[in-house]
Amino acid sequence: MDGQPISMIDYEKSVFPIGIIAMDSAKEVGGLIDQHLMSWYYKANPEAINDEKAKKSLLLKASCPRFNTGDAKAVLGETVRGYDMYIITDVGNYNCKYDMYGQQVPMSPDDHFQDLKRVICAISGKAERITVIMPILYGGRQHKRSARESLDCALALQELYNMGVSNVITFDAHDPRVQNATPLMGFDNAMPRYQFLKALLRNVDDLILDKEHLMVVSPDEGAMNRNIYYASELGLDLGMFYKRRDFSTIVNGRNPIVAHEYIGASVKDKDIFVSDDIIASGDSMLMLAYDLKKEGAKRIFLSATYALFTEGMEKFDKAYEDGIINGVLSTNLTYQNPEMLAKPWYINVDASKYIAYFILSLHQNNSVTSIHDPHKKIKALVEKYKKEHNQ
Repeated sequence: MDGQPISMIDYEKSVFPIGIIAMDSAKEVGGLIDQHLMSWYYKANPEAINDEKAKKSLLLKASCPRFNTGDAKAVLGETVRGYDMYIITDVGNYNCKYDMYGQQVPMSPDDHFQDLKRVICAISGKAERITVIMPILYGGRQHKRSARESLDCALALQELYNMGVSNVITFDAHDPRVQNATPLMGFDNAMPRYQFLKALLRNVDDLILDKEHLMVVSPDEGAMNRNIYYASELGLDLGMFYKRRDFSTIVNGRNPIVAHEYIGASVKDKDIFVSDDIIASGDSMLMLAYDLKKEGAKRIFLSATYALFTEGMEKFDKAYEDGIINGVLSTNLTYQNPEMLAKPWYINVDASKYIAYFILSLHQNNSVTSIHDPHKKIKALVEKYKKEHNQ
């Protein structure tokens, strides 16, 4: 949609006024989304820029104060009656803390989800429609039952549906089939593919976009679909790693990887682009990068929608210093550690405008199909890059 005219309506005079609540966990991205939406509003209504009575922000006041015991409540600071409401939350933001018995306690995904439900409860059915924007899906990694296990994500979606939520928008769900738990509720699983390629091409100005110089490699069989997409859109060869795991042992809730086995064409003297949904500890991604280097790969760019670095970033620092990796791309769809943003190898992928498009389309009751499929935008992006670099 970049550069294309946007069909605008007056946010204040529409049948259902629009309201956005950015939970404390998502204040930064919520502010960016609001800036995009208001800039489009001013573009369509330039007279409102200097109108003191005109609405200057779509963000509504809401908070979740806590008692010293850790108990909490949600408080709305202004009316939401009749509003088309969008609540944005980041259940992965471990930087949010609260006081409990004199101690600073970091908020867990459970705490964030509970606060989301508190806000919905405070709305008390007075909003015309509620859409929850939860980029990293609560309980999303526990999406199927292998033994006597809970199904956290499915249960959470059912709770939201029973509380009157009409739509859930998430990004790169670990397994989007969890939406089967609530077949009558809207569920959009968006993939920020265009945003990744845009960030890569903006930050690396000497890529040669052909199969002789660039290749896509999937880190495992589970990530094949996303990497097939990139390879198809860019006209590149695709390779894959097979993860051999030790299923007799469980370490940190998962079976450890004992070996990576590469399947595909030669990577020798080629730049490599790798895409996955999550970088947790990062061990498997770095193991892949070291293996690719042994096979003669040139530069390696790793990407993941959510770069969590649960065990720190020292391993990535060393890999960068040793020339194993050349960049790690990830989005601002979940909390980004300031230390991470300052790393020379980190490339930030801003997805706030992508969310703003979803909000605008849903508010205007327009189709979101074109937002889900960025084929035309990617084609234009690649053609522009090749033209600028005489390829």
